[in-house]
Amino acid sequence: MDTTFTETLTAMITVLGMLVLLVLPAVIGIARDRRTDRQIREAREARGVQQGQKSSSKSTVPSTATWYADGRRSKKLVSS
Repeated sequence: MDTTFTETLTAMITVLGMLVLLVLPAVIGIARDRRTDRQIREAREARGVQQGQKSSSKSTVPSTATWYADGRRSKKLVSS
């Protein structure tokens, strides 16, 4: 092995090591997010089976105040 080969090998190992140090936190974060999502999904499924109703099935009908405000807004737009 001559000096050029050794320097090239050292530089490649250094660059790969720096790449690993830069990518590792992102990979750890992705793994943590996936674990948290899985835990939340399992908790929702367990709660949905026990209660028999999920929170997303609630009615989303607007209140009386919203209907009143929409009516008044439309009248102002027509008269102007």
